Amino acid sequence: MLAKMLIVLLLLNGVLFVCLPSFWIPITVLVVSIVLFAITLYFFRKPRREYEGELHGLVNAPTDGKVVVIEKVFEKQFFNEERIQVSIFMSLFNAHANWVPVSGKITHLSHVAGNFRAAYLPKSSHENEHTNIVIETPNHGTILTKQIAGAVARRIITYVKEGEEVAIGSSLGFIKLGSRMDIFLPVDSEIMVELDEQVQANVTILARLPEIKLPENKL
Repeated sequence: MLAKMLIVLLLLNGVLFVCLPSFWIPITVLVVSIVLFAITLYFFRKPRREYEGELHGLVNAPTDGKVVVIEKVFEKQFFNEERIQVSIFMSLFNAHANWVPVSGKITHLSHVAGNFRAAYLPKSSHENEHTNIVIETPNHGTILTKQIAGAVARRIITYVKEGEEVAIGSSLGFIKLGSRMDIFLPVDSEIMVELDEQVQANVTILARLPEIKLPENKL
């Protein structure tokens, strides 16, 4: 997208400088083009942050933004049980790249068409266009992550695939413009962030998952 935008701006400014006798309009358009391209570069940035080690049992903040929801909900689509929902809202000033929240295997991935309401509204979690990503961890249960489009965002990009083994902090996808991500955790998870807290992906740990005790083999 950035390459296409750069080509269009270069062509536009080249035509204006060649065809218009006055330099004021081409210069004004050039300044606006530079500012617009700089804003676009800033928006599409992908900070380089990497975790060291496996970090099994910990939940990574999957994106930069503000924690707008921490509440117990009944998740009926995938788990049919109570879960703790943690939601992160991305403003236009946040990096909109998304990262994998936990290490494990992607057991389900689906894209759901929907509305484009403001992403900070509670109803956006299930009414807006979104992508469902269910990840099964080795020893700490299964979580659900949602990439949710907002009022301006009209495109969700997901890099991972169903059946893929993923590591915490690896690239998950991208949501263009203002948007949101929801994470549904087991109810006995230890939440390590607070409401209205600003978080950073691959820096902030959202929660610690409970370890699943495997049944002992009976002789």
